Amino acid sequence: MLAKLNSLLSNFLPCGANYGPVALGRRSVQNDRNHVATFLWVGVVAVITLLHCSPARADARVILLRGWFGVFSTGLDEIADALKAKGIRAEVTGHLHWRTAIDDILRERAEGKTDALVLVGHSQGANNVIDMARMLEAKNVPVALLVTLAPYKQEPIPSNVMRAINFYQSTGWGAPITAGTGFRGRLSNIDVTEDSTVSHINIDKSTRVQAEIARDVEAIAKAN
Repeated sequence: MLAKLNSLLSNFLPCGANYGPVALGRRSVQNDRNHVATFLWVGVVAVITLLHCSPARADARVILLRGWFGVFSTGLDEIADALKAKGIRAEVTGHLHWRTAIDDILRERAEGKTDALVLVGHSQGANNVIDMARMLEAKNVPVALLVTLAPYKQEPIPSNVMRAINFYQSTGWGAPITAGTGFRGRLSNIDVTEDSTVSHINIDKSTRVQAEIARDVEAIAKAN
């Protein structure tokens, strides 16, 4: 019996560590305190196993790019603040930062970080998050979610994007996104023309748009 118990416990030892035999049943006379201590020891070993032998849990990283001059995209800051409040890593920056952002992503990947990547952009920032995805495609880096707000004359969505959502106005500034060669993900174009209060410069501030983006990003974060 003792040998079987030791064999069973060895399966819970973290990363092959050896904690020695369990002194359960070794003596015919053993008080309740020893029994309790033994079971507590098994629990401690199980906790150590979960902490040290389980694979690391990936998180989500969200990069939001503003449009020209950065003055008309303050709604992205509101989205980022809402995500941060839920413990999601989110950063807002100017659209000219997109190449530097790629360097940061590739450096983190080289360090072994595999956070699910979410790219969100407004106006010129929308075009540039597509540029980011296309350059990351060449490096075999997947994009879990790409969200564009009113892009114009943009490139097709590359094959490394798993989910692409575009908010635009069919009667205003902006255009539907299209799938590029090899794209096998989900692509959605959402026309917000029916809302007369939404324009190119404030589409990022629409509570409906913000809520949908936050919901989709949270789904990505929970899935990882």
